[in-house]
Amino acid sequence: MKADTIAAIATAPGRGGVGVIRISGSDLLPFAFALTRKTPLPRHATLADFKAADGAAVDTGLLLFFPAPNSFTGEDVLELQGHGGPVVMQMLLARCLDLGARLAEPGEFSRRAFLNGKMDLAQAEAVADLIDAATASAARSAVRSLQGEFSRAIGELNGELIDLRMLVEATLDFPEEEIDFLKAADAFGRLDRLQGRLAEVFDRAGQGKLLQSGLHVVLAGQPNVGKSSLLNRLAGDELAIVTPVAGTTRDALRSTIQIEGIPLHVIDTAGLRETADEVEKIGIERTWREIERADVVLLLADARSGIADADRAILGRLPEKVPRITVYNKVDLAGRAPERHDEHDAHGDAVAVSLSAKAGTGIELLRAELLRVAGWHQTEDVFIARERHLRALATARDLVADARAVVSGPRPALELFAEELRLAQQALGEITGEFTADDLLGVIFSRFCIGK
Repeated sequence: MKADTIAAIATAPGRGGVGVIRISGSDLLPFAFALTRKTPLPRHATLADFKAADGAAVDTGLLLFFPAPNSFTGEDVLELQGHGGPVVMQMLLARCLDLGARLAEPGEFSRRAFLNGKMDLAQAEAVADLIDAATASAARSAVRSLQGEFSRAIGELNGELIDLRMLVEATLDFPEEEIDFLKAADAFGRLDRLQGRLAEVFDRAGQGKLLQSGLHVVLAGQPNVGKSSLLNRLAGDELAIVTPVAGTTRDALRSTIQIEGIPLHVIDTAGLRETADEVEKIGIERTWREIERADVVLLLADARSGIADADRAILGRLPEKVPRITVYNKVDLAGRAPERHDEHDAHGDAVAVSLSAKAGTGIELLRAELLRVAGWHQTEDVFIARERHLRALATARDLVADARAVVSGPRPALELFAEELRLAQQALGEITGEFTADDLLGVIFSRFCIGK
């Protein structure tokens, strides 16, 4: 069935030197002629007037034509490069819609590229991840995934699963063969290698997930313990107002910083205390909501007084599932040196860091602990990855472990062994889109930019 012709502005909103409109569909040369009165050559830039229905010029720019299947989407693609004013771009887009195109949905160009076999699903997602990359490390990892490194690793794992499945199923088809399958096929050796490779890819993808989404860090504690000063020190800028007056911070303040390429979304919150001030109460309620969503909580206390009863009350309300780092601030006033140590109390085990946010001493100790909590270890070959990729890899890892279990007993169940391997292969196929439901595709591509 002939696909609709779609069009969208592919450049970011606002004014710029150049704006780009992308068009994709079938047999677009008549479309190009109607718009410019010219027939462009493939992959050549053609200077042209983009004309309205009455023949008047809407804009002047470059027309590029990429014939199917050698284009981003695998269909005929036109790119109109005009002047980057929002009014001009909207007028030109309206003219394209008048000529029969419809406005593209978010991610529809990438979805067509996936459906037409120009890229797999992991590569398509890497397009959006490259656009959204918050750090240079995340951008480099997204490029690696876009170029197919992640997909090739998944393909290699699938190849090992297929080889093992072929041996198992051949044995099932010829049960009269007097062979010890498990020994002859080196099944356990293959499983060991497969499990090791799965663990390696899972680790690299997990590091990529950190680069893609980062860590949400919430600063919590009583008023005037230095939360805003610590935010300013970590961000390297005076983002938060710092005064000796308790309750200065009334709402959550957010800043994204980088530590070794990992984006840390640091949230300064209202001081936790009993108060009659209605505005401050709202800020405190928001603080607890942020704590519930946190990846890690930095509980700040004054190094001069240590953990007080009010701090213990806060500790008692912290979610057990959220890791905590206790930060003893103002060591310069307490006459102590910065340090890191383990802490054990009635509310569980935690790491404690003593520092001075005002003087900047001990900040590197805190940065190192944040990376440790995140599970980061420096590596240059990570794959940019998403939560669904990690879930699929974890499912495949568990299924391979189950496969090993069913053949490790005195009476190996080869039928179950083959089925667990098949399900593991299917789980891995969900990453690249080999086995993907249409509703999942809708969710994935709906989060893309319009025009991409």
